[in-house]
Amino acid sequence: MTRLMFREDAYAKNCNATVTSISDRGIELDQTVFYATAGGQSGDIGTLTLGDGTALPVVTTVKDRETGRILHIIADDHPLPAVGDTITAELDWDNRHKLMRFHTCLHLLCAVIEGDVTGGNIAAHKARLDFNLPDATLDKDEISEKLNELIARDADVYDGEISVAELKANPELVRTMSVQPPMDGHSIRTVTIEGIDFQPCGGTHVRKTGEIGKVIVSKIEKKGRQNRRINIVFNN
Repeated sequence: MTRLMFREDAYAKNCNATVTSISDRGIELDQTVFYATAGGQSGDIGTLTLGDGTALPVVTTVKDRETGRILHIIADDHPLPAVGDTITAELDWDNRHKLMRFHTCLHLLCAVIEGDVTGGNIAAHKARLDFNLPDATLDKDEISEKLNELIARDADVYDGEISVAELKANPELVRTMSVQPPMDGHSIRTVTIEGIDFQPCGGTHVRKTGEIGKVIVSKIEKKGRQNRRINIVFNN
């Protein structure tokens, strides 16, 4: 299986890798800094550079539904490497860093809003969470102010892990109703925002909340009888 270098260091921007398989579904590498679409976070984009200097645009990164392997999807009409070739995988760092900032901000939003999360999405230009809040009255300015107060604390953000047994004993740690973390391993990755939030998460995050920058709640939408969608954009 591919070594997930973004799990070891979310700030790793590139790596050398060997092509292990190629199919019409994408290119698999022995190691990668590219995060595959999961948990609402968009898959990374960037380039795979061949030994002769040819740069192949990666338009997204996904997990194969059947095998769970990470596949780098190359733009159409570009040559493909061969199995065994050594390439350089390099992120579009500006895009990734925005995803990291938004993902950490959505964890802060979970700390601000009391309600189960029913869905979410993180793109480079905006992010959102849907909450099960049938009777709630939400104020954009008030939520924006609370988020920016938490961001300004510049709290540490760090990874950890808990056992499957610990998570099953504390199911309230999982805020998302529609998606559960995988329970087939020995441990589950967690993300802690010091003094603010703690929950299972497999995504990429910034090191401190201050790195997020100022944000605003751009829109609050009613999605059905129960769901309230809170949309966030950067304000800088």
